[in-house]
Amino acid sequence: MVVSQKKWALVYKQEYNWAAIFDMDGTLIDNTPYHFKSWQVLFKKHNLGELSKQTYYSEISGVPIMTTLKRLFGADQDEASLKELLNEKEEFYRKEYAPYVVAINGLESFLSEMKSDGVKMAMATSATFEDIDFILNKIPIRGDFDEIVNTSMVNRPKPNPDIFLKAAEKLNMPPERCVVFEDSLAGIKAANDAGMKVVAITTAHNANNLHPVDLVINDYTELTPHKLAQLFKKDEDERESA
Repeated sequence: MVVSQKKWALVYKQEYNWAAIFDMDGTLIDNTPYHFKSWQVLFKKHNLGELSKQTYYSEISGVPIMTTLKRLFGADQDEASLKELLNEKEEFYRKEYAPYVVAINGLESFLSEMKSDGVKMAMATSATFEDIDFILNKIPIRGDFDEIVNTSMVNRPKPNPDIFLKAAEKLNMPPERCVVFEDSLAGIKAANDAGMKVVAITTAHNANNLHPVDLVINDYTELTPHKLAQLFKKDEDERESA
């Protein structure tokens, strides 16, 4: 039987009736070592002691910079002082990372394929808009995203689910039809609490430490839109058989 092009298009769109939401740092680019180094420099300069990788990954990674600065320097610090500390940390990070900015292997092709297949996509990141522009001005993927959301647009930062729920709202997609790409423990918790599927990438943690998630990848060459669609099809099959 020959299926018309119009009918096939309708079937194809129905299969991909879900959305993808991407964190940025450590998820689209492998910049975690540079953020870690910039925090180490800030700790040393302001006599905060040594910053270990364990502390960075468990308490700082994935959390908005201003939230961490308030915790470290006191919530009673005036906004201007905190902003100065933020700029100090970020200027060092950008200077160190600028020569090495590159997308994680396979990302650009994967995003292009997702967009071509009609998958709605958003970026939801704890990064500042300055940092978002710093990355997207170097990697030509801005046009792949239908929406860009950052912490300034929600009341509660990661590990709360607000930022992912806001992204889903902007994409006009229910949370249970969204899959989140994350590298941080805070982000994974936020995605799970939002009721979304989770794909973890191993830029910051070993696969064994990334849970609970639906899928773990090392880079985007391991993924296709069809493979992601299977995460949602599994739920549909289970509902039908119940």
